[in-house]
Amino acid sequence: MNSQGIVYDLSFEHQTPGDCLGIGYAAPRLSWKIRSSSPFRQTAYQVEVSFDGGDRRTLTVEGDRQVLVPWPVEPLRSRQRAVVRVRVAGEIDGWGPWSSPAAVEAGLLHERDWTARFITPEGIADLDQPAPELFHTFHVKDRVMSARLYITAHGVFRATINGRVVTDSVLDPGWTSYPHRLRYRTLDVTDLIRSGENTISSLVGDGWYRGYLKWESRRAHYGSRLALCAQLEITTESGKRITVGTDEEWRARSSAVVSADLYNGTIIDYRVDLDDSPIMPVRVVESGTERLVAPDGPSILPVGTMRAQRIWKSPSGKTLVDFGQNAVGWVRLHVRGLAPDGIVTVRHAEVLEHDELGVRPLRAAKATDTYILDGPDPRTLEPVFTLHGFRYAEVTGIDDLMIDDVEFVVVGTALSRIGWFVCSNDLLNRLHDNVVWSTRSNFIDIPTDCPQRDERLGWTGDIQVFSPTALELFDVSGLLVGWLKDLAAEQYPDGGVPHVIPNPTFLEHDPAACAWGDAAVVVPWNIYLSTGDDGILKRQLPSMTAWVDRVNELAGDNHLWQGGFQFGDWLDPTAPPDEPGKAKADPDVVATGCFARCAQIVADAAEAIGEKAISVRYGMLAALIRDAFVEAYVDDDGRIASDAQTVYALSLQWGLLADDRQRDGAGRRLAALVREGGFHIGTGFVGTPLLCDALTEAGYPDLAWRLLNQTECPSWLYPVTMGATTIWERWDSMLPDGTINPGEMTSFNHYSLGAVVDWMNRCIAGLAPEAPGYRRIRVAPHCFEGLDYVSAHHDCPYGRIAVDWRRTGDGIELRVNVPVGVTAQVRLPGSDETEEPIIVGNGEWVWHTRSGRVIVSRPCS
Repeated sequence: MNSQGIVYDLSFEHQTPGDCLGIGYAAPRLSWKIRSSSPFRQTAYQVEVSFDGGDRRTLTVEGDRQVLVPWPVEPLRSRQRAVVRVRVAGEIDGWGPWSSPAAVEAGLLHERDWTARFITPEGIADLDQPAPELFHTFHVKDRVMSARLYITAHGVFRATINGRVVTDSVLDPGWTSYPHRLRYRTLDVTDLIRSGENTISSLVGDGWYRGYLKWESRRAHYGSRLALCAQLEITTESGKRITVGTDEEWRARSSAVVSADLYNGTIIDYRVDLDDSPIMPVRVVESGTERLVAPDGPSILPVGTMRAQRIWKSPSGKTLVDFGQNAVGWVRLHVRGLAPDGIVTVRHAEVLEHDELGVRPLRAAKATDTYILDGPDPRTLEPVFTLHGFRYAEVTGIDDLMIDDVEFVVVGTALSRIGWFVCSNDLLNRLHDNVVWSTRSNFIDIPTDCPQRDERLGWTGDIQVFSPTALELFDVSGLLVGWLKDLAAEQYPDGGVPHVIPNPTFLEHDPAACAWGDAAVVVPWNIYLSTGDDGILKRQLPSMTAWVDRVNELAGDNHLWQGGFQFGDWLDPTAPPDEPGKAKADPDVVATGCFARCAQIVADAAEAIGEKAISVRYGMLAALIRDAFVEAYVDDDGRIASDAQTVYALSLQWGLLADDRQRDGAGRRLAALVREGGFHIGTGFVGTPLLCDALTEAGYPDLAWRLLNQTECPSWLYPVTMGATTIWERWDSMLPDGTINPGEMTSFNHYSLGAVVDWMNRCIAGLAPEAPGYRRIRVAPHCFEGLDYVSAHHDCPYGRIAVDWRRTGDGIELRVNVPVGVTAQVRLPGSDETEEPIIVGNGEWVWHTRSGRVIVSRPCS
């Protein structure tokens, strides 16, 4: 039997497998997956690196490492391109074949690589003026062999060369901590350059840089002038490099984009004749290139379209469109003639209220696109430099709108889907789909809270609780790596963490808040657990320790974090609509519990990267906090102050209790609270991700199952029964009578409360990581009554893991697929927890069990 390993999906850092253009690392780490038709264990690997000019290096390394392997040769220089192949050897058949080649090309790694300068238009492009177009004409005499465009903006850009848009991505360069880090894009534009005269141009919009941000109706947080920095480098057949960079020779003019704002939408006036627009000079803005960085994650792209499901007239006579799914993007209209008054308007909302567009949750965001037409010719209308979160649209100015005239352009960061779950329960399937859609909608370059109202910010608390689920569903690692760099850059000198990252009000100082500031510690730890990347711990450890030190200072000698501002168990269902922080769980109990958890994570992270002294220091601190927690808040029988579901869940899950008596008592009390509550949720942002796990590990998995299946409010399935297609911010964002919750914070697309999907995958399907990067997994499904089958798949760094179980006539069939490099510990349904697990390596395995007894066990070919 051939046991050679076939290498595939060669990738660099946290980028998508395949060619990688413009990477910001001189020594990018390599990862690969291995396919084998029989049991295989890598014992060595070879990396072949070929540079332009014919220089080729091959390195052989003993060992089984295949994820984030160190770059094997000298670091790349700026612009340098290398082609990499990998092959691996096993214990039996020796070297397998070489992988398909993957190219990696460095971006501009140093400030000195930039000769272009930021330029801004003179006399135009002020606030409330049309978006400017900056342009330049240049000549190329020889045949073009390659061309790279390195480009960024103070604002967002849409660049063209010779009238052709240079990239499908939108809202480039995205949103970073502009005072510290400004991202640039590297684009291959070889096919767009021609011999002779060429024109490069770029439209520049407000974006996050100058647009409205947060809820105070303020804009221009980072600056009042838009600017562009573009460096086009062309290599000709003769070997000559031509550089065309933004400088004083460029020119500018106003465009037909009257306004474009992320919250308010776009106004485009097609009557504007660009040929009549005055040509204006530009001036150099002497700042910016020292902060330029390459992207760590993918760009924002149109990722698909959705057809309209229904068009009808509302009671007030408005034309409404239902796309059937709440998502993010914009409406594309195909107009067949001139509107009655020449104006077409599209308004957006997530829900209907009283059969009209439900715009109240948008708060100050207008979410409206307006087009002023210039004549009767057919035209396709769509906005620029904006995004909307919506399911429904109201269209005015077109009397005979047809289904084929309108479509939803779905937009999001181009994340790879890596996690799937499906079962025999349709409500749970819809719940899982809702979480997937909310994840797509709220990873728009950064992890946001919501995509529709006047907010859309990188709230630290939201991603702190949701990061395990996000990392399970999508490859968000690169995006989060970049976001954590911003967090570290914006962390206050005292170690405190802003409530949102990037922080547009960076001159203010947010008070330290548990669960929110904890993102500095928890998110890098979760990336490490999901991907095995210890580099993220090395880079973020100073930020992690700074946060814990800040909390330690606030807690003082008694190690209890008490008083001061806290969000607490945000949006606990008992909290009044306008006081979402007034939860049943005592905020001091929650804060001290978070403090202990973060100290322990820092100790574990330091241990993982060999920082022994730091590990010992924070391990001792964590022990002191746990002792103080028990002394202050827990009685001998495990009863905890404030007697709320959340305080028991966090105490059990974070190991805060002193002994088995307290743990057993806390578990019993949590189970009793769930029963007394009629199996309704009693937790907010902090407790919700922990609740089902706490019940399961305390010995009450059936209660967790009943809690999950509750359909009355508050519950996970109540929104599903109300027609939700995404996760709501509140358990009751829509009231049973179809009216919108009167609370100020009412979004219908928030991922936080969907963190239960992590438990569904690990406990119902039984697919759980046991070591960082899924190097070891635990397969132990709970085959709950009422379920006939469950199937879960996860594309871990080593390949696809699949766990499928289904009921048969006389028992349960369990199938497990394990990729090369992963070891699975399998506990069969119904087996005794005291029994040793079954250990298997790569391959597909199947077991038939009856009452926990194995009837058939075999590997599948």
